[in-house]
Amino acid sequence: MKLAEAGVANQAELTFLLHTDDVKPECGTRVDVAGRPPIAVFRLGDEFFAIDDTCTHGAASLSEGDIEDGQVECPFHSGTFDIRTGEATALPCTKPVATYPIVIENDRIFVRLDQGDNAGQLVCLRQKSDAQ
Repeated sequence: MKLAEAGVANQAELTFLLHTDDVKPECGTRVDVAGRPPIAVFRLGDEFFAIDDTCTHGAASLSEGDIEDGQVECPFHSGTFDIRTGEATALPCTKPVATYPIVIENDRIFVRLDQGDNAGQLVCLRQKSDAQ
C-alpha cells in the first residue's frame, strides 16, 4: 500500500512515532509528541493502534495499563477502553479516548494527528516493508 492509498498526499502529513520493534506484542508504549498530549501505541497481534495515552476519567497513562481481549485497563481506577475504537467499555470511564490513523512504512510507525478524535473508527492501516 502506498501513502496515497492510505489517504496521505505526502509524508509531511504524518508524524513519526517509533519503530514496530519498539512495541512489544500485547503491550502499549507511550510516545511523547511535541506540543500535544502523549499518544499510546498498542500492538495486538500484527496490528498497531494509536490512542490518546491519558485516561478520560483521570490523569493515568493508558500505556501502563493491562491489556486483555483488545481492552486496556486504566491503572488508576480499572476502567477500560477498546484499543481499536477508543470506546470506554467499563466504568468509571464513560468518555472515549481519541484514536489516530496509523501508517506503517518500512517498520516505522507514523500517525495522522490531524485526524484525531476519530473514536469509534478502525484506525490501523498496515503496510508491509518494501523488503517483503
